[in-house]
Amino acid sequence: MRAILADIGGSKMRLALNTIIPLDPTHLDTPHSYNDGLALIVATAQKLVGDTPLDYFIAGVPGVLSYNKRSLAHAPHLPDWEGKALADDIERMLSCKVLLENDTALVGLGEAHYGAGKGSSIMMYLTISTGVNGVRIVDGSIDRSNEGFEVGGQYLSHGDALETFEELVSGTAVFKKFGVHPRELGHDSPVWEELARVTAIGVHNTILEWSPDIVVLGGSMFNEIGISVPRVEAILLTIMHKFPTIPPLVHSQLKDDGGLYGALVMTQHNRG
Repeated sequence: MRAILADIGGSKMRLALNTIIPLDPTHLDTPHSYNDGLALIVATAQKLVGDTPLDYFIAGVPGVLSYNKRSLAHAPHLPDWEGKALADDIERMLSCKVLLENDTALVGLGEAHYGAGKGSSIMMYLTISTGVNGVRIVDGSIDRSNEGFEVGGQYLSHGDALETFEELVSGTAVFKKFGVHPRELGHDSPVWEELARVTAIGVHNTILEWSPDIVVLGGSMFNEIGISVPRVEAILLTIMHKFPTIPPLVHSQLKDDGGLYGALVMTQHNRG
């Protein structure tokens, strides 16, 4: 089976052919215009596949998918893409079957099969970068849900001004509060300790709901200058009282290609 694997982000996109392992993705800027983005996706896919027939186009997309997973219902970083017939348009232009999934869910699926969560039964993946989200992977598959997973939307304050996990620890939140890119804060900034504490609370809440056997943490906010995974784990140990133990917390392994490997897993699940 021949497939194009895609990770379409709010600012960058990656496309790769599933027949070249390890994956060798093409990196592109994501156009804010839907029509421009669609044209770029189709042209890049046609260049990658050449004259060989294409069976699938499988993509992670940034936002909340429609109930039938054929379009983006809510895409804060790509508002012009909302409500557009993305799957139908690509199917028509590439003459292949299109499968769309939330981008974070695909990264988690990739980590469960090829990365830090390999061999786990119930894996929790959490990403903190421009935004915050997560996914529950059960026995190697994205867990069933009605509307997908939006971990970053959980409220972590209950005062007059409710604040979400995402509004407290994301790269967007840090830039809004301090006016600089997070890496410009430097290694020794006390901000990282506070962000580790808030992250530990968000992780704690999600562990109570999902009861995973491992927690994989990824995203740009866990880079070398960023939130320390060991500090999150240490703080979590002090606040976890409901469960007798905590699952291991580990850093993701697949870096920017996690979503592509998740799409690769989907081709294997849909083979035949």
